[in-house]
Amino acid sequence: MGITADIILIVIAALIGGTLARWIKQPLIIGYILAGVVIGPHTGIVSIANIHDIELLAEIGVALLLFAIGLEFSFRKLKPVRKIALIGTPLQMLLTIGFGYLIGTWLGFDWQKSVWLGALISISSTMVTLKTLMSQGWLGTLSSRVMIGMLIIQDLAIVPLMIILPKLSDPGSGLPLLGIALLKATIFIILMILMGTKILPFLLKRIARWNSRELFLLFITALGLGLGYGTYLFGLSFAFGAFVAGMVLSESDYGYQALSDIIPLRDIFGLLFFTSVGMLLDPKFLYENVKIITILILLVALCKGLIFSVISRLFRYRNIVPLAVGLGMFQVGEFSFVLARTGLSTNSIDNGLYSLILIVTVVTMLMTPFISSMSAPLYSLRKKWFKSEPIETINLPKAGLTAHAIIAGGGRVGQNIANILQRMQLSFVIIELDFQQAEQLKKSEYPLIYGDASQDPVLEAANIGQASLLLLTVPSMIISQTITERVRHLNPDLHIVARAINVEHTEELHQQGVYEVIQPEFEASLEFSRQALLHLNISFKEIQQFLDAIRREMYAPLYKSSNSYRMLSQLRSACNLIELNWVTIPERSPVIGRSIRELQIRKRTGISIVAILRNGSLLMNPSPDLHFEVDDLVGVVSEAQQLDQFVKMTASDNNFKN
Repeated sequence: MGITADIILIVIAALIGGTLARWIKQPLIIGYILAGVVIGPHTGIVSIANIHDIELLAEIGVALLLFAIGLEFSFRKLKPVRKIALIGTPLQMLLTIGFGYLIGTWLGFDWQKSVWLGALISISSTMVTLKTLMSQGWLGTLSSRVMIGMLIIQDLAIVPLMIILPKLSDPGSGLPLLGIALLKATIFIILMILMGTKILPFLLKRIARWNSRELFLLFITALGLGLGYGTYLFGLSFAFGAFVAGMVLSESDYGYQALSDIIPLRDIFGLLFFTSVGMLLDPKFLYENVKIITILILLVALCKGLIFSVISRLFRYRNIVPLAVGLGMFQVGEFSFVLARTGLSTNSIDNGLYSLILIVTVVTMLMTPFISSMSAPLYSLRKKWFKSEPIETINLPKAGLTAHAIIAGGGRVGQNIANILQRMQLSFVIIELDFQQAEQLKKSEYPLIYGDASQDPVLEAANIGQASLLLLTVPSMIISQTITERVRHLNPDLHIVARAINVEHTEELHQQGVYEVIQPEFEASLEFSRQALLHLNISFKEIQQFLDAIRREMYAPLYKSSNSYRMLSQLRSACNLIELNWVTIPERSPVIGRSIRELQIRKRTGISIVAILRNGSLLMNPSPDLHFEVDDLVGVVSEAQQLDQFVKMTASDNNFKN
C-alpha cells in the first residue's frame, strides 16, 4: 500500500502515544513524538518505508500550524501587557540566544551552530504553558497574562527566524540575501494587506452566502496553503505565507469561523509533523550523550528561567509574577521543532544538534508542570525569609477604613461593584495585583491597594479586622480558596461573597465557610432559560418554580448548612413568584374618569392595584377614590386569568357598565 500504509501506521501509533500522554497528564504532542521514536528507523520495531514522503506531508502541518497562529493573532490580546510582550520578549530572546551561543562554543560548535542552538532554546512552549496554567487554575491571573503575551510574540518570531537563520551558513552573501528576503517579505505583506482589505472580504461574503461548510473549509485551506506556496515561488518560506494569510484573514468577520473549521485539519497534519519529528530521534544518541544532555537541560532550565524572571522585574512586575513567569516558561517549545527542521533541510545544522535539541525540548516540556507548581510554595518561603515589599495604597480615606466592603479583584465585575458602591456613598476598597489594571483603577479614583489579597500584610492594609464584607470576584479556584483561608484566619466572622466557576468550587468555598457563592455562568444560563420558556408560552409561575428548584440543586450545600441563607433564598423565591404586571389604560376606555372604588375592581376581577405610573410620577398604593386617566400605566398583582379579566374591563371596545 506504500505511503497509505505508512500514514495508517503513523495515525495508529500517534493514537496510542497520545492516549498514554493524556493518561499521564502530558501534552499530546509528547505522545506523538514518542510514537515517532518507536516507529522510526532507529529502533527497528516497525519500519516506515517512505519517511521522505511523510516529511513532505508534515510541511503542510507546519504551514497549517502557522496559519492557525495568524488566525488567532490579535493586538488586543497584547494590550494589557504590551510593554513586556513587545519589548521584553525580543530582549529575552536575544539574551537567550547569547546564552545559547556560549553553551554552543563550550560544546565545540562553530559560531553558526552556536547561534542556531541559542535561537532554538529561546522559544518556549505555548501548548505546554497554556495546559499547565489551565490545570493549575492560574489562567486569568496577571502571571498568565504576561506569559501569554510573551508567548504570542515568540510564536510570531518563528517566522523571521526561519528566514534569517538559514542565511548564516553563507556569511559572504548572507547579508545581501537577507536584505533581499526582507524586501520580498515587505512587498508580500503589503500585497496581502491590500488583498485582505479589498478582495478577501468580497470572496468570503460570497462563499458564506452559499451556506456550505465544506466549501468554506476548502476555501480557507486553499487560501492558507495556496498563499504559502505563492511565497515559496516568490523565494520566501512556505510557512511564512501561510502565517501572513492567517493574520490577514483574522481581521475579517469570518476569522473565528475559519479558525474553528481549520483546527481539525491542522491537528491531523500536525500529528504527522510531530510524529515525523520523533522518527529522527535516535535512542542510541540519548544513551551515548546522557551526561551532556543532562547538563544542557539543567543549564537551559536555570538560565532561561532566570532571564524571564529578571525581565519581569525590569518591567515593574512584582510579588509572585517574576517567579511564576520564570518557572512557567523555562522549557523549549514545540516551534523549536519547526525551526530545527528548517535548519536540517537547509543543511544549517546536523543530525547531532537536531537530536540534542529534540531531547532537551521533550524533557523540559515534561518537567514544566512539576516545576511550575513550585511557584506558590517558593513564593511563600521567600515571603518568610525576606522582608515584605512596601504596599502601595491609593485614594484611601484619611479617616481610615471602618465598616467597609473589600473587593478582591478589580476586573470588570469588581469595577461594576465599585461604581455602584461609590454612587451609593458606601465605604469600600479594592485589592488588585494586576499592575495594568491597577493603573486603570487609579484613573477612576477608586480606593485601591496594589498587592496580593492572599497575603496577610495586604489584608491588614485593607483593615480586614474592621471590614463588614468581602466580595471575592476573582474566578480562579486556587486564588479564591487561598484568600478565603487567610481571611478566615484574620477575621473569622467576616461575611464573604465569592465567585465560583463550577459545583466543585462552590462546595470547596462552602466548606471554608463562605457566606454566599455566585456562579455568573450558571446565573446567566438560568436567565437564558427563563427567557426561552417565556417565549415558549410557559406560565411565569411554573418557570419560577422550576428555576428555583434548579438553583436549590446547584447551591444545595449552602441551603443545608445555613438557615439564614435558606430563609433569604425562600424570601427571594416568594418575591419572584409575585408577578407584577403593567396594563395601559387606552383611549375611549370605559374606566376613564371612574374610581377604583366605583368600578369595584377587586371584587369583579380579583386583582390588586399596587401602583399607577402617570405623567412620569409613580403613585404607590393608590387610594380607592383615585380616578383613571388616559395612558395610566396600572401595576397589578394577579394570576393570569384575573389579569385577562382586568384587561378586558379596560379595553376601548368594551361597553362596561356597573
